[in-house]
Amino acid sequence: MTLRDHLYELKHRLGLALLALFVGCVLGFLWFQWRVGPVPSLGSLMTGPYCELSSPPRVELEPGKCQLLQTQPFEAFLVQFKVGLAAGAVFTSPFWLYQIWAFITPGLYDNERKFTRVFVVLASFLFLCGALLAYYVVPKGLQVLVSFGGDQFATTLVANEYISFVLVMLLIFGVSFELPLLITMLNRIGMLPYRNLKKWRRGLIFTLFVFAAIATPGTDPIGMLALAGAMTVLFEVAVQIARIHDRKKDREAIADGWRPDEDYDVEPANSGKANVDDVT
Repeated sequence: MTLRDHLYELKHRLGLALLALFVGCVLGFLWFQWRVGPVPSLGSLMTGPYCELSSPPRVELEPGKCQLLQTQPFEAFLVQFKVGLAAGAVFTSPFWLYQIWAFITPGLYDNERKFTRVFVVLASFLFLCGALLAYYVVPKGLQVLVSFGGDQFATTLVANEYISFVLVMLLIFGVSFELPLLITMLNRIGMLPYRNLKKWRRGLIFTLFVFAAIATPGTDPIGMLALAGAMTVLFEVAVQIARIHDRKKDREAIADGWRPDEDYDVEPANSGKANVDDVT
């Protein structure tokens, strides 16, 4: 393909991706107000963590109802649009991720295409797991945050600020759960071998806790510890995957008569093959 053909292809793929996002945004916007069978409305799901707060300190504007506070004209519309756009991006992620994949596929080898498919599936799954963990953690964090004032404060959250807080939590947890994929990819291409991960393990874990403390909005320790703990577990899983991969690569190197870059106490796959010590 010529450069002009590549640009046309990029324009076509971006157009389809944006169209998918638009359709998803419309569906999310409508879902915000209405239930879909047994599934509650998106608005109910988003206000769920706030409604789990005990009353008091949560103030009920109308008796028996859990409502957020609107302080500006069209604030409810903008909040509904923001949540619908976020939900639409999640709903249509397989489609627009496929458009990105379809654009770069012609430049990949067959084994790279296979790995890309696995990467897209795992990335979507890990992001969803992170978002679900955040949705579970948010009510606990809110309970801690609003309890600092004791009986001297009543809680009535502004809609835009509360929704932004929840969306940021979902995004941070979802993106942070992509950590093992990033480490695995860097290890596969040789930029982050297992010996470096082993050497830097303590410092990297400490960095994860610092990142969790900075990235999580608010000052509640529950969200920070949940994010840091989950990222530490995922980091250890990625380290072990890198260890298995590098040991397998070294076995193949020994079998071919080459000395690996690092000693892993790896036994040759076939002791009848050439001796590594005789290889110059």
